[in-house]
Amino acid sequence: MDTILLEVNERKPEEKAKAIRSRGRIPAEYYGLGKKNKSFDMDYQGFRKVFEKAGENTIIELSAGGKTFPVLVHAIQYNPVSDSITHVDFVHVDMQKEVVTSVKIVVTGTAPAVKNLGGVLDILKHEVKIKCLPKDLIHEILVDVTPIVDFHTSIRVKDLKVPSTIKLIDSPEDTVVTATPPRAEEVAAPVAAVVPAEGATATGAPGAPAAPAAASPAAAAPAKDAKK
Repeated sequence: MDTILLEVNERKPEEKAKAIRSRGRIPAEYYGLGKKNKSFDMDYQGFRKVFEKAGENTIIELSAGGKTFPVLVHAIQYNPVSDSITHVDFVHVDMQKEVVTSVKIVVTGTAPAVKNLGGVLDILKHEVKIKCLPKDLIHEILVDVTPIVDFHTSIRVKDLKVPSTIKLIDSPEDTVVTATPPRAEEVAAPVAAVVPAEGATATGAPGAPAAPAAASPAAAAPAKDAKK
């Protein structure tokens, strides 16, 4: 099991979070079942480097005042505008008790259904939940997709290869990766021509004589006073 050391300072109760951030540091909280909550602050860049390496599945040893606290990163808050880290929550880890966490899925290989049949690889689960002792935590699960030879084959949670010390929490029948057939291009249906009834001439048809204008009622009927 890998552990990473992170230097933190106990936070002064009177110091506001805004003031801490202005000094290039991040306010943080530490808590856990049966543990007294503690407030810390830590160097911004120092934490970013540690988190990039540790992620959420590596034990971090918080070091403050000569004491160390084994923790996992529980939650990170970000500024909605600048996307900078504004606060971090650490949860205490009991090294003798199992923890539940999420592990990302990493796809390897090439699926024959994609290479030979022109299909599209469809990753339905990008992470799965696991349960294990802290010392057995893993960062990722590799999934080889070469067994996906057609559009009826898929890799399910029960097919994932993990160490015997890891318990998979997700349903064994959940699909992790599959391949779907290529989408057929839509072809616009031809517009059917309007066929006139027998003996009728289509409006505006070439060569068709124009219909004679209807005589007005006044022109059709002779005037009553017309001389014989």
